[in-house]
Amino acid sequence: MNNNLPMITGLGYAIPSKAVTNTDLTKIFDTSDEWIYTRTGIKERRLFASDEEAFNLLEKVCKQAIANAGIDVNDIDIIIAASSMPVQLMPNTACMAHKLLGVRKNIPAYDFSAACSGFVYGLDIANSYVRSGMYKNILLIAMDNCSRYLDWTDRRTSILFGDGIGAVVVSAGDENDILSIDIKADGSIGDYITMPVNKGNCPFVDNTPTPQFLDMKGQDVYKFVTNIVPDYVTNEILAKNQINVDEVDYLILHQANQRIIGAVQERLGYDDSKVIKNIEKLGNTSASSIIIALGEALKERKIKTPAKAIVCGFGAGMCWGGGVIRIRDGIFKDANIF
Repeated sequence: MNNNLPMITGLGYAIPSKAVTNTDLTKIFDTSDEWIYTRTGIKERRLFASDEEAFNLLEKVCKQAIANAGIDVNDIDIIIAASSMPVQLMPNTACMAHKLLGVRKNIPAYDFSAACSGFVYGLDIANSYVRSGMYKNILLIAMDNCSRYLDWTDRRTSILFGDGIGAVVVSAGDENDILSIDIKADGSIGDYITMPVNKGNCPFVDNTPTPQFLDMKGQDVYKFVTNIVPDYVTNEILAKNQINVDEVDYLILHQANQRIIGAVQERLGYDDSKVIKNIEKLGNTSASSIIIALGEALKERKIKTPAKAIVCGFGAGMCWGGGVIRIRDGIFKDANIF
């Protein structure tokens, strides 16, 4: 019996308290609820009110995932965090989780950046760690504080994003929950989404002030994703792994734009009951969006377990990735873990 197969055993998620509606945005932009909604599918997004709230929610989410996995915090062998827009750079998100959880062991804890593809990239990392026998219990966090990296005078970007946190535990076992996994990138078109570092603070080198905000070539991003993702899901995620579209119960895409989700749904021929969406009330929560969408769907019983789901993320880099995962019974229980 192979005991080094990746099992997704626990999930946790949280959304911030501060709600910003499209109507709120009309107070700072020349826009309307209808204009935003028809182009994006977004009505509302949530923002971290403070660092304190962000880290309180990080602790809650990690404890949720670990409790749902049925293990102790000191059973965790490594913490990895997908975070391209973190609350802070140092200590990193993974090390903050180590501190907040009170883990007694000096286990590895690191962040990586794959933007909105972060969760899927993290699944690929966890899959490799487990199959190699290197680690038994992996805490994979996806957390982005998008709101503090936006130019709130730029309507193009600031209407799109919200903040959020999700986490899963991937453990070694005798059942495979990562049935298909694939990650890709094309750096030649990386200028579609950029966020430069401010160069204006050092007197000894180029100190030209540089706005440190996320910038996006929206039309280029949209064309790229709608051209790539539908074929990628059907050919790379499904056909390459000999998985029939009818064998999969749900589609959970990165929540970037309702029209992108609709294009993939149409290609697969899925009805609305098989497509998990929460973009309308949360916007684009970057790396955490797939975990949050999955967690909410489980909480609201929109997903019947056990089940199989296509997951796919795409974002800056340009990076993208996808797979088919098994959603087992009991992966999420909305218990009060404090």
